[in-house]
Amino acid sequence: MKSRPTILDVAKQAGVSKSTVSLVLQGATTVKDETRKSVRQAMAEIGYVYNRSAATLRSSSSGLIGLVINDLRNPFFTEFAALFQMELAQAGFATVLANTDEDPKLQGEMISALVEHGVSGFIISPSYGEEDETLAVLDAANTPILQVFRTLERNGRTFPLLAPDYLKGGRLAAEHLLDQGCKNIAFLGGLEGRPVTRERMAGYLSVVDELGLTPLVMTGQSTRAFGKAMAARLHVENPEVDGVICFNDLVALGFLSACPDLGIKAGSELRVVGFDDIEDGQDSYPSLTTVSCNIPDFAASAAKQIVAWIKDGVAPPSEARSPVRLIKRASS
Repeated sequence: MKSRPTILDVAKQAGVSKSTVSLVLQGATTVKDETRKSVRQAMAEIGYVYNRSAATLRSSSSGLIGLVINDLRNPFFTEFAALFQMELAQAGFATVLANTDEDPKLQGEMISALVEHGVSGFIISPSYGEEDETLAVLDAANTPILQVFRTLERNGRTFPLLAPDYLKGGRLAAEHLLDQGCKNIAFLGGLEGRPVTRERMAGYLSVVDELGLTPLVMTGQSTRAFGKAMAARLHVENPEVDGVICFNDLVALGFLSACPDLGIKAGSELRVVGFDDIEDGQDSYPSLTTVSCNIPDFAASAAKQIVAWIKDGVAPPSEARSPVRLIKRASS
């Protein structure tokens, strides 16, 4: 018995991506007329029929929530995903997890696939790049969507955002280093121009500007490898730096790992602060001072908001910031 054609068969026949077919099926206005006609023609050629009523019914009653994460290799996001899933389970919902690995094309495909499986809503920590395409797919999903940690920027309406108070976190870190006697503080990591980088950097910049100090910003990948490389670079090019604020804990841990071989006494000669409070920071040498985003409470809040939106139609505020706090350890 011949199997029924699928959305993948349509995409292959039309020579487009699965996410494009999904946009056409959902009536998105962002798809070019020529592409729309090509997809419709492919559907007719292979006999694909889209049951919109069934799709709507699945979405409203599936009990599934899509969790789309930009980088599950980062322990910060892994912890959030695990805690969020447990919170949803207590509310009677199941989580369908997708890791986009900072790939916007994969992100669009994953969102389309989750829509096809009838998820009742989305939580997304988005990958950057191809924002218009991703936002078009999300618009066409026609389901509650809450962004967390990061936001995709566009003119006009966007989806609600729940994120830590990055500005406050940067200020706490900078003020702490100043209190410890630091005179020359650098900010390391985060890709240049990205909203989350600007936000995490903003608190640091506001503090040094208020005091008339000269900022030193070195953007780049948010990885241990980048932190390690920056330790060596600062040691040679900017030996006067006596305090470092890192975009995240991974950069900070990489920085700390390089210090012994460079003859740097981290925690006394040079003080280091991270951001996120991942578990590895407690066991590093020296243990890492960091800005905690309180992920257990954050996950609980995200779950509560998406469930209330789905069950009761109560949409979250357009933007909400969760509290942060500085955890002082030996690295500073």
